[in-house]
Amino acid sequence: MIAPQQLVEQVLARATVDDTIVLVTDASEAALRWAGNSMTTNGLSTSRSWTVVSIVRDGDEAKVGIVTSASVDAADIDGVVRSAESAARAAGPASDAMPLLAATDTDPQWEETAAVTEIGAFEQLAQDLAMSFDGTDQLYGFAHHQLHTTWLGTSTGIRRRFVQPTGSVEINAKRGDASAWVGTSTKDFTDVPGTKMLEELSTRLDWASTRVELPAGRYETLLPPSAVADLMIYLMWTMEGRAAEEGHSALSAPGGTRIGERLSALPLTLTSDPAALGLEYAPFVATRSSSESVSVFDNGLDAGRVDWVREGSVHALAYPRAAAREFGAEVTVPGDNLILDAGGSLSLDQMVAETERGLLLTTLWYIREVDPATLLLTGLTRDGVYLVENGKVTGAVNNFRFNESPLDLLRRVSQAGATERTLPREWKDWFTRTAMPPLRIPDFHMSSVSQAS
Repeated sequence: MIAPQQLVEQVLARATVDDTIVLVTDASEAALRWAGNSMTTNGLSTSRSWTVVSIVRDGDEAKVGIVTSASVDAADIDGVVRSAESAARAAGPASDAMPLLAATDTDPQWEETAAVTEIGAFEQLAQDLAMSFDGTDQLYGFAHHQLHTTWLGTSTGIRRRFVQPTGSVEINAKRGDASAWVGTSTKDFTDVPGTKMLEELSTRLDWASTRVELPAGRYETLLPPSAVADLMIYLMWTMEGRAAEEGHSALSAPGGTRIGERLSALPLTLTSDPAALGLEYAPFVATRSSSESVSVFDNGLDAGRVDWVREGSVHALAYPRAAAREFGAEVTVPGDNLILDAGGSLSLDQMVAETERGLLLTTLWYIREVDPATLLLTGLTRDGVYLVENGKVTGAVNNFRFNESPLDLLRRVSQAGATERTLPREWKDWFTRTAMPPLRIPDFHMSSVSQAS
């Protein structure tokens, strides 16, 4: 198999159009699955995906053709390049056309080989699970570890490389009709608190031994970090500058955007930061296609920290270079992690102890957008909704359908606890690197009772 660096150089050498971008990603993945208190499958896999972005220019206009291949045969290189160039010549003008960035120094790690994982990454987790398989609770779950090494090369001389580690563990436990879920993200599985996760599942199943039926309505609700992550991720995905400028989103305002608008009296700061410890992501743009928030013409652009919300106020929206030029805004690159912090110090357990009467959620799922103008979302609770009375959990209640907007939740949040790394339940397949606090919402809207269990 041809080395990824050689693949980049051979593509660029065979290109005949004005500009060419090449991205090569080698993936190394390990997976472990268990069901009914028994390990069922485990395995390792490696793969390669590479993309050629061909650009044909005519004055200020540019046309783009993009072809992706999984081939590891060097004989296929020429065909992929020719296909991308043909697609570019047949395309219409790109709305995000910009000159490619000029080369800086070659990444010092450019010549390194791809990072690889191994099944041994799961050794401690497997031991923790095996000790619980003799119990009466039925355990199900999945652990996944990925190392994606990406090389980015352009005809303007950019050469950058980054290794993205992504890991997650989900454990679902069942006892009778009751079900509970815990999950965590990780870079390398050296910090997965397997025993603690299993103890937490047992505690939640104990709570479910008492069942309380509640009607729909507005309840004081404690959202755990996982649920907060799912809602804040959706908010960040909608923070596109163009949509806001053109009046198509909840971040639009008369005559402009909501940048500068105060959302909360709490010092809530919602951040993406490629240098965040344990949540690192590529510090440069490496994209195979354009969207309203990122552009192929910006490949290689440095990506730094972005405060989407700062000290309770909307602070930034995503603008690729072309959109930033059009609207007179600052170029802002969307991030691959998300951190919400308000300076809180209380754990979720401590917030429960301060609750006179309310609901404690576990996770949210099947989240869908109802109204983009207000960012109203709907979804369901899952795997445990618990009643809190006089500072203690007194039982499990039925599931609900909720209707809420992440923007409105930030306006109404009355307390934020300590920020901790968490795994979003709904969006984990696309976004795992999050750190969130538990939030207290005085009037979370449970719009109807759900029969889901």
